[in-house]
Amino acid sequence: MSDQVNNLPKIKVPNIESKGLDFTVSNKLRKKAHQLIPGGCHTYAKGDDQYPELSPGFINRGEGCHVFDVDGNEFIAYGMGLRSVTLGHGNKRVAQAAYEASLKGVNFLRPSPIELELAEEMLSLLPHGDMIKFGKNGSDVTSAAIKLARAYTGRDIVATPSNHPFFSVDDWFIGTTAMNAGIPKQVQDLTVHFTYNDIDSVKALFDQYPGQIACLIMEPAKYEDPADHFLHKTKELCHQNGAVFILDEIITGFRWHLNGAQTYYNIKADLSTFGKAMANGFSISALMGKKEIMEAGGLFHDKERVFLLSQTFGAETGSLAAALETIKIYREENVVDYLWDIGSKLKKGISEVIDELNLEGYFTLSGHPCCFVFGTNDANQQHSEPFRTLFMQETIKHGLLMPSLIVSYAHTEQDVERTIEGIRKALIVYKKALEEGVDQYLVGSSVKPVFRKYN
Repeated sequence: MSDQVNNLPKIKVPNIESKGLDFTVSNKLRKKAHQLIPGGCHTYAKGDDQYPELSPGFINRGEGCHVFDVDGNEFIAYGMGLRSVTLGHGNKRVAQAAYEASLKGVNFLRPSPIELELAEEMLSLLPHGDMIKFGKNGSDVTSAAIKLARAYTGRDIVATPSNHPFFSVDDWFIGTTAMNAGIPKQVQDLTVHFTYNDIDSVKALFDQYPGQIACLIMEPAKYEDPADHFLHKTKELCHQNGAVFILDEIITGFRWHLNGAQTYYNIKADLSTFGKAMANGFSISALMGKKEIMEAGGLFHDKERVFLLSQTFGAETGSLAAALETIKIYREENVVDYLWDIGSKLKKGISEVIDELNLEGYFTLSGHPCCFVFGTNDANQQHSEPFRTLFMQETIKHGLLMPSLIVSYAHTEQDVERTIEGIRKALIVYKKALEEGVDQYLVGSSVKPVFRKYN
């Protein structure tokens, strides 16, 4: 144990009353799921290796920011739907819009007028491009952006920031992770890395691969803002070197600003991608950009055709209607402002608990109030997955399901107050684990990083 922990004031752990949680049904379903589905689920972030042993395995329903598992346990949820459910579970206006559109037919042989309606709405709301194309997932549109940039420039190499964790399930990105089994080395070598907020690392890439880089893709920001005009300088370098500048707003869109993080940071990308919060959990995403680039995927040019996005369910009417209604609610009710406000209340309350328990450096908060996360460190103030597991285990005991601290429009001040108190109780146990060892308090195995070479 480090001297830092030895010097911390000791705390007597109170007899904390927590819910008598029962996960019997979840545990039965877990066994069946792993027999039928590789990994037990269809999204790695939802897997059993991402949650403590004492946790709900299956969610049965949601109301606002509250979810109920198959055993009947109730939790306040954060980062809902992997950040896609921004208005809250079961939003009646959005569900009704999707329902009414679906009753008219979800898929036709020719385009539906609702495709134009949403295209016009998105392009008017997000002044980052001239044309738009819809997909179903974030990976659809980021990979389409990469293909388009390669076709437009006639180059092969793609550059991504090494300190941004995820862009696509497709080979061009997954080949750069530790989980790259099945991806040819030739494909892996076509993606290179720079460091976000390090303009010298961007310059070094263009020097190393002159005339070979098709594009740079990054999020406008992750948990730190662009420093010293990083986005603008990177865009300038891209254009000086004939590369396409792409911003991935799958997460930042409809959170940083109603008109996108590009408006927040006063920058315009050549190509942009959106998704997640676009339709309150319904499956839809979007690629938008400059006409001169986007029209390569169209009919009215004499160059080689680009197979941009062509999906059977790409313009399914229910999701398009859900997106239109979601955006309408954003406009009418100042949803983004509320996310910042309620997130600020939550962040302030947790920061006060961290100060009260002298846990600065051991339990950390990162990101803007509208989209922030926690970090868990051990007694040496080094990142620790076992301490992450312990924190999640203890917050679950107090009715909180929080792999992150990302708020929604459905979170109320009362929810936040309950959350802060539950986190306080969890961090008291966390502090005792720093003093006595995490194994004394953790039940079962630690969570693991998604991107790892072996199980």
